[in-house]
Amino acid sequence: MTSMTHPDHSMKTTLRRAATGAVALLGVVAAAQTLAAQQGAQTPVAGAMAALGSPPNPKVAVHWDRFYDHAGIGEIARRIAAAHPKRAKFSSIGKSVGGKELWLLTVTNFDEGQADRKPAMYIDGNIHSNEIQGSEFALYTAWYLTEMADRVPAVDSLLDRRTLYIVPTINPDARDEYLHKPNTASSPRSGIAPRDNDGDGQVDEDGFDDLDGDGHITLMRRRNPNGRMVSHPEDPRLLIPALPTQQGEWELLGQEGIDNDGDGQVNEDGVGFYDPNRNWPWRWQPQYVQGGADYYPTSLPETRAVINFVLAHPNIAGAQSYHNSGGMILRGPGVPQDEYRPSDVQVFDVLGRAGEEMLPGYRYMIVWKDLYTAWGGELDWFYGARGIITFSNELFTPFLYFNKPAERTGRYDDVQARFDRLLLMGEAYVPWKKFNHPQYGEIEVGGTKKNFGRVEPGFLLQSDAHRNMMFTLFQTEQLPLVEVDAITSRALGGGLTEVTATIANRRIVPTHTQQDLENRITRPDHVSLEGAEVVAGFVVTDRLANLTTEQKRNPRRIEVANVPGMGTATVRWIVRGSGPMTVTVDSEKGGVHRKRQ
Repeated sequence: MTSMTHPDHSMKTTLRRAATGAVALLGVVAAAQTLAAQQGAQTPVAGAMAALGSPPNPKVAVHWDRFYDHAGIGEIARRIAAAHPKRAKFSSIGKSVGGKELWLLTVTNFDEGQADRKPAMYIDGNIHSNEIQGSEFALYTAWYLTEMADRVPAVDSLLDRRTLYIVPTINPDARDEYLHKPNTASSPRSGIAPRDNDGDGQVDEDGFDDLDGDGHITLMRRRNPNGRMVSHPEDPRLLIPALPTQQGEWELLGQEGIDNDGDGQVNEDGVGFYDPNRNWPWRWQPQYVQGGADYYPTSLPETRAVINFVLAHPNIAGAQSYHNSGGMILRGPGVPQDEYRPSDVQVFDVLGRAGEEMLPGYRYMIVWKDLYTAWGGELDWFYGARGIITFSNELFTPFLYFNKPAERTGRYDDVQARFDRLLLMGEAYVPWKKFNHPQYGEIEVGGTKKNFGRVEPGFLLQSDAHRNMMFTLFQTEQLPLVEVDAITSRALGGGLTEVTATIANRRIVPTHTQQDLENRITRPDHVSLEGAEVVAGFVVTDRLANLTTEQKRNPRRIEVANVPGMGTATVRWIVRGSGPMTVTVDSEKGGVHRKRQ
């Protein structure tokens, strides 16, 4: 599933003229293709002009109209890091249940400051294995930023001052299961750690069965005049409910499968099942309260790997976890018993409303209020335990089918089928075909393919990836960014000088969210002075009224609780001497900046 590169047409023309024979020609062309592939270069066709928003001659050629397995994701990430060593580094944050690496791309300008001291954005995808395009969207972000560096000043500015930690998939085992084995659009949601779902002492023994061997798990139906489904009058591929006074034609029997373990049930114990997004140690509840919670919070190595990485990187101030589908810009809380702090909600609202403008058809929503209750979710751990401004975008919306709300065009199934007929030429559906089922007798199997409905078709993927990336980059740009704004001094007499420094945060996210402040999650911001003997140090609580609070311990380094979004904090020292002095602000989430008087 890797991409290919091709030589320039003009190169081919030159080679043809230069070659003395067919053998020589083929050898030179093959060598050119091999070299281009090794270099990861994409040579443009002669006379082509790159569209805005796209790199004109990418060093790493990637097709963004398809989905990549774990090996493919690793290959793309390696190629990005190899082609752009000053902008990307490739590593891993840990291993999955099945021993697969959880790949990490660290993206920043490594020639400008330390990556782990810059305000950082964490991005992951594919926590639910069937929600696949989050991995491509995360990878697209790394690809776009590295390819557009040194071309677009805004990209250079962002990478000079920010770091992005990108983990394309945090469920690689089941991602490969989804991509390479017959599945539905909704399976497997779980990871692949074996679980006894039906309590019979066996694990994963009764999952889906591809009855007709076509590589898709679709639906089973059986003719039954007492059934309550009928064929759609305009599209026989679809089943719709019979009218109250209408005799039925079909009964639905569920998704393809047989009773593998002879217990009278079909497909009741497939791969997994647990929910990786219910395993986090914030508002976690056991299985009988929250289905899929698994044995205990952090029982999964993937969960622990992400938590350990985030704990080791206190510079992470924002996060995005890509899911699908429904076109939602989600924030927590996941349960009504929880509550996000008021000043933090103001920040979420500004970002979320901007996202609605950037993402047509997407809505800014609260998980428990607008969707459903979810205990032990990832985005709630990020905010609740770490005070990080975190969103979870549910990628793709039926709005994108015809660029209007689906309800205006009829039933949702009708909308999908119309889109398939008009724009996919019928590719998305498996025609109904007869099958002699060992339990149900003569049935028919057919319906939508797994890669239709929850994910964009290929020609819409890059568009949605770019828009979602730009929302996430907008959030990244609005992470705290501190600087020493001004230093003033005045002589006090007796060899003493009063030095006052104003620290500014030029972005809307504060250096400490209210959740962080109330729970003392991360250390205060430090403002230190060098170049003079410090006698006393103060935090200025009201500059107009000249009110201060003295910090008696270690007055050279003043601890500031927070620098608010688009706001300032002021500190003051009494020092001996009046020589040139340097003030440094050091904020875990806001970066480091120094200024000499």
